[in-house]
Amino acid sequence: MSRTPDHPVAPLFVDRWSPRSFSGEAIPDAVLHSAFEAARWAPSASNGQPWRFIVSRNGDAAWPVFLGLLATRNREWAQRASALVAIVSNTLIERRGEIVHNGSHSFDTGAAWANFAHQALLLGWHTHGIGGFDRAGARFALAIPDDHEVEAIVAIGRRGTLDTLHADFHPQEAPSTRRPLIDFVFEGRFGAPAIPQHRSAA
Repeated sequence: MSRTPDHPVAPLFVDRWSPRSFSGEAIPDAVLHSAFEAARWAPSASNGQPWRFIVSRNGDAAWPVFLGLLATRNREWAQRASALVAIVSNTLIERRGEIVHNGSHSFDTGAAWANFAHQALLLGWHTHGIGGFDRAGARFALAIPDDHEVEAIVAIGRRGTLDTLHADFHPQEAPSTRRPLIDFVFEGRFGAPAIPQHRSAA
């Protein structure tokens, strides 16, 4: 499947995708620390830095807990990841001496997750964000405070071979395409195209 951008971008953005086949090999501390360091430097409203990460490595004491939170189909492939990372956001922020709701907590945490994913890829590791999991169960099992939101769980690992996946997943184990800019970039008002339609040759 072609992944050719319509406009110039760094290859990093096109090369990142979300495989389900992982090798299960141990992930070095240096890789995780580097990815979290990249997340640390994400932009955030009022420099609130609402992101929080809870990590479990394959085989550690918390691993069965993390796996148990995933929907059955996700658990089937994620069990071969090198680590699972719960992404959490602090919904509160201090402004002018008061603790108030942070309306951008999810938005800002998404920026941190993107940094994490791209830095991991630069180091040769892939990530796959997972939305299919027990959010209430995660809040309880991972002792997440009430004023924090459970956003996602992310699998990280080295690419594995296709034969590690159930055949049901094989058709999905390839980079996906993206909508053209004309579908989502508007000018002046919602729905008014800002960019002339352009599609690169396949």
